Amino acid sequence: MSFQSELLGSVWHTTSIERYRGIMKVGYILSEPAIPDSERWKSGRGMEFYPYVRTLGGISLFDFREFDAQAYCEKYPFSSWYTFVPFRKDWGVSVWIEIDTSILADDFVSGSVLLEQWKNKKTYRHTIMPKIEAASMGPIPLKAFKRVLRCSEEKTEFEVFVDEQLA
Repeated sequence: MSFQSELLGSVWHTTSIERYRGIMKVGYILSEPAIPDSERWKSGRGMEFYPYVRTLGGISLFDFREFDAQAYCEKYPFSSWYTFVPFRKDWGVSVWIEIDTSILADDFVSGSVLLEQWKNKKTYRHTIMPKIEAASMGPIPLKAFKRVLRCSEEKTEFEVFVDEQLA
């Protein structure tokens, strides 16, 4: 299963296997999980430079519903989306959770709306992946999970993820 055939057309959250297991134990994806800042995306320079969604208290999602990789890279050459797709090299394995945004209801903020808010507030020191970074402004319950996939260096194609330790 390739990026094109699996992630396109949907909204996703990506995480490591260890963090996925924590999500399953808690029963939600949380905006501030019990992990150190040193392990969080772009937290090294302190709160003044946290990613935009984190400053809002939200959970970052990838909104690939209307995504064309080539056009996106031409328009936003400094976006760091490729750090996550198909997997984060520093994790070795990425778990991708497809999210049913209808369950999130009003907590879901699309990539386009989020980018507009970021521009209007002029919060430019807080990073954002234009148009494709969406957010949930509340915890994401397990019932919002449609599918769980994984990708790694060993298996560079996406595969359905079943964690036997949690089954």
